[in-house]
Amino acid sequence: MNGAEHLVTELADAGVEVCFANPGTSEMHFVAALDKISSIRCILCLAEGIVTGAADGYARMSGKPGVTLLHLGPGLGNGLSNLHNARKARSSILNIVGDHATYHLEYDAPLTADIEGVAKPVSHWIQRCESADNIATTALAALQQADTYPGHIATLILPADTAWTEVSPSGTGSTMQDALVITHDLYQKATIPASLEDRAAAAARALQSGSNSALLMTGSCLSERGLQAAGKIRKSTGASLLAQTANGRLARGAGRVSVTAVPYPVDDALSFLAPYDQIITACAKSPVAFFAYPGKPSSLIQESAVHTVLAGETDDGIAALEALADELGASDLVPDLQAAEQHPVEEGAPLNADTIGQVVARAIPDQAIVVDEAITMGRNFQKVTRGSRPHDWLQICGGAIGDGFPLATGAAIACPQRKVIALQADGSGMYSLQALWTQARENLDITTLVFSNRSYAILKHELKNVGATAGKTADDLMDLDRPALDWVALANGMGVEAVQVTNTSELEQQMQIGLDRSGPFLIELLI
Repeated sequence: MNGAEHLVTELADAGVEVCFANPGTSEMHFVAALDKISSIRCILCLAEGIVTGAADGYARMSGKPGVTLLHLGPGLGNGLSNLHNARKARSSILNIVGDHATYHLEYDAPLTADIEGVAKPVSHWIQRCESADNIATTALAALQQADTYPGHIATLILPADTAWTEVSPSGTGSTMQDALVITHDLYQKATIPASLEDRAAAAARALQSGSNSALLMTGSCLSERGLQAAGKIRKSTGASLLAQTANGRLARGAGRVSVTAVPYPVDDALSFLAPYDQIITACAKSPVAFFAYPGKPSSLIQESAVHTVLAGETDDGIAALEALADELGASDLVPDLQAAEQHPVEEGAPLNADTIGQVVARAIPDQAIVVDEAITMGRNFQKVTRGSRPHDWLQICGGAIGDGFPLATGAAIACPQRKVIALQADGSGMYSLQALWTQARENLDITTLVFSNRSYAILKHELKNVGATAGKTADDLMDLDRPALDWVALANGMGVEAVQVTNTSELEQQMQIGLDRSGPFLIELLI
C-alpha cells in the first residue's frame, strides 16, 4: 500500500464520503487511490474556486467537513476567495494540497510556491507531511482539526513522493482512528464554557432592565433548536430577535421562530439598530459596517448602547440560549412561530425586486435549500419569504462574490433529497460560471434564477455611499453590456437547460417546471 492509498483508506474509515477536486500532476497518485478505493465520491470542478465553494456548501448542509483536492500553491491560491467565505461562515473544510516531491523542491521548478504562505490567511491549521509512514496520522490530525466546532479550515500539504512511496509495516497503523469518526452534526462537538452560568445571569439582567433590547445571533443559534430557545426568550422579555447581515445557515419559514437580519446598507443598518439600548450577542459580533464611509461610523450600534456577550464565536450557542431561557424561567414557554403567508402575484407584471420576491416566496418547496447571492436585487427577499414553507437559507458570509453557484452545488451534493433554489446575481455569477458544468455532470437538483440587470448594481450604490462622482469611465466599470451576457447560451454551453423570462407569469411557470423536474435548470430574468 502506498501513501496515497493509505491516506484515502483512513479518510474513508473516518467517515469522509465526498471529495471536491481539481487535481494536477503532483496529485495523480491520490487520484489513482480515489479510483481504487471507491467509497469516497469524487466531484470534479473546473476551477479551484468551485472546489472550495462547493466544499463550503457541502459542509454547511452535511455537518461534516468538506474535503478538497488542490494542485500546488497556484491551485490553492485560485480557491482562496471562497475559502475566505467559508472561514467567515465557520465552515469545516479539509484542504489536501499536493506539492512537488521533497527532493525536487530545491530546484525551484515553475510551479514551486510557498504553499504555507498561501494557506495562512484562510487556514486555522497547516501542516506538511514529509513521509509516507506518517501520512495517515497527519491526515487524521488534519481532519480532526477541520471537524472542530464551530468549523475550522485545515490545510494538509502532501509532497508527491509521500503518495507514491510504499508505507512500511510500522506506518500502516493509525493511533487516532479509534478516537476519530466525524459526525453529521458538528454542534455535538461544541464545548460549554465554565462562565456560561454567569453570562446567562448577566444577559438576563440586561434583558430585564427595561431597556429596548435585541438578541443578535448567528451560527448554531440560527438552527431550529437554537431559534426555539430564542423564541422563548423573546416571549419572556419582549426582546427583538436579530441575525447578522450574512449567515452560514438560517432555519426559517412558516412554523419556525422568525428573526430579522441587520440590513446591509450602512444608513439602513444605523436606522434599524438605533432604537436598541441593549445588544446581547450570541455567537455573533457587535455589528459593524462592511466598509468605512466618509462621515459615517464603523460601529452600527449607538455609542451609549450596552453590549453584553452571552456566547462567543466558539461557544455552544444553543446551550447558551437554553441557559438564558432557564435563567429567565422561560423554558416552558411556547414561542410565537411564523405564520404562513401568501403573497399575491400580479399576472404578467414586470420583473423587479418586489415582484420577483413574491414569486419566489410562493414557489419555495417544503424543506428547500435557498442559496442567496442575489446581492442588490435580493435585499428584501428574506422579508417576503419569511412565511414560505420551511427551508434553510445560505448566504455569502465573507463578501467575496462568486460563491453562489458553488455553494448551491455543494449543498445539493450534501442533500440530494432536497430541492435547491439558487438566487444568483449576474455579475457575481460570472466569477464561478463553471459550477454549472459540475451541476450538469452530477445531475444536481438545482433551480437557478439569474438576475440579469447587466450591471454591478451594488457598485453603483457604493459609489454614491462613498461620495464619489461617476463619469463615463466609472459607468463602464460597472456595466455588463457591450456585449450583454447571454445566460441561456452560457448555461447551455455548460450542459444546463435554460430559459429566459421577462414577467411574473413566465417566471412562475418556469420555476414550477424547474422544481418539478430532476436535475439542474437555469432561468434568466431580464430586469
